[in-house]
Parts: sequence; structure tokens; C-alpha cells
Amino acid sequence: MKAKIRFDHHLLAVESEHSVHCMLELDAPAAPVVDRPELQIALVVDRSGSMSGPKLAAARECAAFLASRLRPTDQLALVAFDDDVELITPLAPVDPAALAAGIAGIHPRGRTNLSGGWLKGIEELGRATGEATRRVLLLTDGQANVGITRRHQLLQIAGAGKGLAGTTTIGFGEGFDEDLLGAIAEASGANTYFAETPEDAPGIFAAEFDGLASLVAQNVSVEIRPTDQVQLLGVLHEYPTVEVAGGLQVNLGDAYGSEKRRVVFELHIPQLGALGPAKVADVVVRYVSVGDDTTAHEITIPVVVNLVSSDEAAVAEIDSEVTEEIWLLSAAKARRDAIEAADRGDTDGTRSALHVAAEALRSHAPMAARGPELAAEAEALEAHARTHDDDDPRLWRKRLRNEEWHIEHGRRRPPRQDER
Repeated sequence: MKAKIRFDHHLLAVESEHSVHCMLELDAPAAPVVDRPELQIALVVDRSGSMSGPKLAAARECAAFLASRLRPTDQLALVAFDDDVELITPLAPVDPAALAAGIAGIHPRGRTNLSGGWLKGIEELGRATGEATRRVLLLTDGQANVGITRRHQLLQIAGAGKGLAGTTTIGFGEGFDEDLLGAIAEASGANTYFAETPEDAPGIFAAEFDGLASLVAQNVSVEIRPTDQVQLLGVLHEYPTVEVAGGLQVNLGDAYGSEKRRVVFELHIPQLGALGPAKVADVVVRYVSVGDDTTAHEITIPVVVNLVSSDEAAVAEIDSEVTEEIWLLSAAKARRDAIEAADRGDTDGTRSALHVAAEALRSHAPMAARGPELAAEAEALEAHARTHDDDDPRLWRKRLRNEEWHIEHGRRRPPRQDER
């Protein structure tokens, strides 16, 4: 994995103190063309009463999709849950006929024992042996109302299971808790998706499967360690973070083949008083490579600024790659701010958060290398402002939360059925 540090301002006036945005770029290697890691997947399907009809039909289609794409060396377990939990097929090489029969026998009933079904999926993957990529795929359309229902306990499960398998969550329709499902995926180092209609589910499964099939690194983390005089002001992304000795660790989860991941952070650099290069931090990247060579890697990158005269600094160019990433992250923040305002019942604040961010993006787009991307984000924010009063508020909120998550994590959001 290749790593590079960029600055919005690469030349700093020696006479002044500065707040500088730094961007770590991680370029994952290409996935192997022929071979890929063995996959071990637990498909956990909500069969509560509200899943009847098209939602359960979509779940059956997704199971069939997995059966058709998995190899004989891969393994799949199928779990269904309502009030009760049923292990329909234990973890084993895929038998398409048995899987089809098992999924056909799932009928909607009861309430939502999300924790029970999820834990059964984790338990099945715990029986697995050998080197493999393991993932729980959790499909639900409702609230956790049976079994373990407290948010902090569910997140503890996610964190505890992270070393074994990430949990990708897929929420159907308007009734699930998007904040909870997003937090579960975040804590376990996996992904989260919103299937607004059952027709969206196959595209989501295809995107998730393609990612798992091209996985090249797991447990990617970035440690930012400023020097004694320098202060870390914050990380602009919403990745999970934890304080460590001398700095902050940012957890990025998995990396797919040829993927670019970014982490933008801000440093306050005092007046250092000497011309020339000065180290202001170290960035330590850790990950485990996936494939024939399953090895833990550690890369240490010194963060070095160049101190020059104020005249030279005044005419230095700004790195547009960094500033454009910051503007795109502002689109994610605008969605968070709008959701928080809507939750408070502040309609004017909701519209204002979206309008102001859209106008700023639109003003920068004509001069930006990523101008079309900035313009598209501006239009999306304006569209959300226009539809706030007319859409189902639960669906409106889920759309914003889903888009925000994928922007923050540098993941491409699968298009909804109505966007194709």
C-alpha cells in the first residue's frame, strides 16, 4: 500500500503560526486478477412480520445472488430471526439447491430479535477455520425490540466481534434505525447501506460482494502523532477514533483493490523560528495484507513542512486536491447538520444548512479539477432542501445519513433504483 502526505499550504511563513490541513492518501494495490481470498459469509435475514411481500422476495434474490457468485471453496451460513432465531443452513460450502430451499422456507412472523440473529451469524463464523475474509451481512427493516435492545450493548457486540468478522448492515424501507445500523457497521469495520425499495437490494449486494472479492487489506488504521510543540486540532472525516499515547488513532476498516482512501486532519503549528524543513508530526499506517501473503505491515511517514519567508509563502500555490476534498467533506457535514436541525424540529435551520453548503460548493466548482463532483453535491443538497417538507421524513433522513456515510468513508454509494 502506497502512502503520501499532502498539505493545503506546503510553504509556511516562518514569522507566523499556522493552522494547516494535511491529507494522507492511501493507494491500495490492485486485487489479484485470478485468485482472491476465500470468503466465509453469514447471511442474517430479518423475518419479522413487516418483511412480508417484496422485502422478503428481495432477500431471497440476494441469497440466490450470493449462491451464484460464491466458489466451491467459499462458505455461507443462513440465519433467520423474528422473536426466535433459526440457523437454516450452517456454515458450509454453498449448496445452491439447499440454500434455495432454505430461503424459500422463510416466512414473515413475529417481532425483531436483531441481536439474537446477529449473534448467531457471528457464532457460525467463529466456527470457521483457515485464512479467509469473513463478513456478516445483516438485513433488517425494523427496530431491535426483542433480546438485546440497548444501543451501547449492541455496539459492544460489534466492537468485540471486529477481530473475527465485520458486520455489513442493510436497512430496508422506512422503519429501521439508521443511526444504530450505521454505528454497528462503523464499530465492526464494515459497511452500511440503505435499500429504499426492495429493488435496490440486488445492486447493494453486488457492490458489497465486489468489494469483498477484491479485498487487499484489513484493519487499516492511521495513527497521527504531532511533535511536542504542535497540536492536532481534529480529523475532518467521521472515522472511528481513539486516543493513544502521543496522538490519535483513526480506524479505516478494510481496503479494496486499487482503492484510494483519504484522511484529512488539521494541525496547529506554532512559530518555529527557523527557515527550512521542519517535522511537525509522524503518521503511522498499519494494515494486514490479504491473500497468499497475510502479513501485518507498518509504515511511518514523517510530516514535514517547509518554512520560508512571508513573501515566498504569500505567492505559493494551494494544493487543490486537499481543498477539494475538504469541500466534499463539507457536503457530508451539511447533511449531518441538516439531520440534527430536523431532529430538533428546526425547519429553517435544516434548509439553511443545506442551502449554504450548496452555494459554497457551487461557487468553487468552476475552478476545481473535481468540479463536476462538487456541482453534483451542490445539486444533491439543494434537492434535499426542496424535498424536506414533501417527503416521508423517515426516508428523507435515511437518504441523507446514507449519503453522508459513503462520502465520509470514501465509498461509492450504489445508486437507488430510481437513479439508474
